[in-house]
Amino acid sequence: MSKRNTQQRRHIIISELNSHGEVSVDMLAKRFETSEVTIRKDLAALEKSGLLLRRYGGAIALPKEIVESGSAQLSVQKEQIGKAAAKLIKDHYRIVIDSGRTTSTVVNHLSDKKGLVVMTNSLKVAGQLNELENEPTLLMTGGTWDPTSESFQGQVAEQVLKSYDFDQLFIGADGIDIGRGTTTFNELVGLSKTMASVAREVIVMVESEKIGRRIPNLELDWQQINTLITDEGLSVAVEQALTAKGVKVICASNN
Repeated sequence: MSKRNTQQRRHIIISELNSHGEVSVDMLAKRFETSEVTIRKDLAALEKSGLLLRRYGGAIALPKEIVESGSAQLSVQKEQIGKAAAKLIKDHYRIVIDSGRTTSTVVNHLSDKKGLVVMTNSLKVAGQLNELENEPTLLMTGGTWDPTSESFQGQVAEQVLKSYDFDQLFIGADGIDIGRGTTTFNELVGLSKTMASVAREVIVMVESEKIGRRIPNLELDWQQINTLITDEGLSVAVEQALTAKGVKVICASNN
C-alpha cells in the first residue's frame, strides 16, 4: 500500500482495533506489506489524534469511558470553536485554513458564505471544502508532504503562500505559552510563520486545556496574533493575561 493510501490504512487499523481490541505492529506490517517503521508512525499519529493507546509491540483500543466522556466532550468543544471562527468570516473573504483537527471544524460552518477563496495545506480540509455546495475557490499550497502533521510543508509551500495576500488565517496549536505565544511539537514552523505574514488577521483556534502547556517549539509570538478562540473552560485570570498581550479572546459556547 503506497503512501497516498495512508488515511485508508489508518482507517483499517481503527476498524481492526474496534473489532479485536488490540493490534500488533508485526501483524499490521504483514497485512499492509509495509515496514514496521511505517506502522509505528501510523500508531503514533492515531494516538496523537486520541484514537488509540500504544503499547509495546502494538496498540489497544481506548477504554470505553474515555471515548465517551473525553473524546465526545473534546469534539463538542472543537465544533463550538469552529462555529465561532466562522462568524468572523465575511462573504468574499480570502482566508487560509491550516491543517489540524480543530481548524478543520470551521469548514463545517461555511456553507452560507459567498465568494470565498480558501488556501490550505491540508488534504482533509481540501476535501471538506470540495463538498460544500457554495463551492468556494480552493487553493492548495503544495510542497513536501509531512506525515506527522498530515499536511504539506516546506519551501515550495512557503513560496506559494507569498504569492498571495489574505484577510484571515485560521491556525491551531499544540500548546499556548502565556508568556511567549503558540507552541508546537512539530519542528516545522516555517510555514506557520509564512501563513501569518501574508494574512491581515491571525486567528488561533485552540481548546482551553492546551493553554498553559509549555512546549519547546515556539510557533507564533503574541505580536503576530490578533484573536484567540477557545472554549468556556478558560479562566478569567488567563483571559485577562492574554488580553494584556493585545489579543482579542473569544470563548465559544453553544449559544
